[in-house]
Amino acid sequence: MTLSADSIRGLYTAIVTPLKSDKSVDFDALRKLVRYQLDSGASGVVPIGGTGEYPAFSRSERKAIVEACVEAAKGKPVIPGVVSPGFQDAVEAGKDFASVGASGVMTVTPYYATGTQEAIRSYFKAYRQEVDLPVLLYQIPYRTNVSVSADTIAGMAEDGSIVGMKYSSYDVPEFIKTVKAAGDKIAILSGEEPLFATHVSLGARGGVLASATIYPKVWVEIFELAAQGKLRDALSHQESVNSIVQTLFLETNPGPLKKYMELVGMPVGSVRLPLQDPSEATLAKLQNLAKQALSAKLA
Repeated sequence: MTLSADSIRGLYTAIVTPLKSDKSVDFDALRKLVRYQLDSGASGVVPIGGTGEYPAFSRSERKAIVEACVEAAKGKPVIPGVVSPGFQDAVEAGKDFASVGASGVMTVTPYYATGTQEAIRSYFKAYRQEVDLPVLLYQIPYRTNVSVSADTIAGMAEDGSIVGMKYSSYDVPEFIKTVKAAGDKIAILSGEEPLFATHVSLGARGGVLASATIYPKVWVEIFELAAQGKLRDALSHQESVNSIVQTLFLETNPGPLKKYMELVGMPVGSVRLPLQDPSEATLAKLQNLAKQALSAKLA
C-alpha cells in the first residue's frame, strides 16, 4: 500500500524485532507479531526503527526483516524506520525497503553531522528524490539533539519531501505550532505515549507507539476516544497502562519492553548489544506490573 497524507490515520505500532537464543532474527515470531498488531486494529506497523533495534542489524538483516513484515501485513502499511546518521546509508536503506514492498519510510533527522534548518530541508528534499517511497520525518530531539522547526516542516511539506512525521517530544507548544503550520498538509503522528491522547485532540492523526507492541487494542481504543473529542475518557482509559509505560522507559527501549513481553506470555527474545536486559531493580518492577496485568486480563 502506498501512503499519502490523507490515508495515514490511527495506530502504527513501532514493533520490536524478535530474536532467537543465539540473537539471530526469529522470523516466525516476527510475522506472528505483525499479524497480532493488524488483527488488533492497528493501521500499520513500523519495524526496524529505534524499538526494532535498527543500529544492531546489518543492512541485509534489515532488508530481510522488512520483507518478512510486508509478507505478514498482506497489503497493510509497513513503514520501516531509517535511523542511519548519513545520507548515503539512509538512501541505501530506503531503496532496500522499497525493493521488498515497504509502503513508505520513517527517516530520522541527520544527527551526527547536524545542519541548519535549511540544510535539513534540503536533506529531505534530496532524500525523497533518491528514494521512491513516501517519507515521514522522524523527529526525536532527546535522542538526536536536532529539532526541526514548524516553519521548516511546513516548507518540507510544500517541497513534497514528506507526507507525515512522527513527533517525539514533550514540547506541547511547539507541537501546536507544527499542527498550525503543517497539519493540513501532512499527517502528524504522536510518538509519546503519555501525550498521545492530548496530541490527537490537538490535531495528530494517530501515533507511532512502542508499547502498542504488547497492547495494541488499548491504544486503538484510546485513539478512537481522543479522535471523537472525548479526551477525558481517553485519558481515563489510558490509566490502565500508564504505570507500565513509565516502567518500560526507565531504561533504553526496547530492553524493558522485550522483558515485559516475556513476563506476560509473549516472548520475543532479548536485545543485541549495546543494549542489555533491564537491571534487577527495573526487572522487579516489570514482574510486579506483569502480575497485575495478567490478573486484570489487560490486553
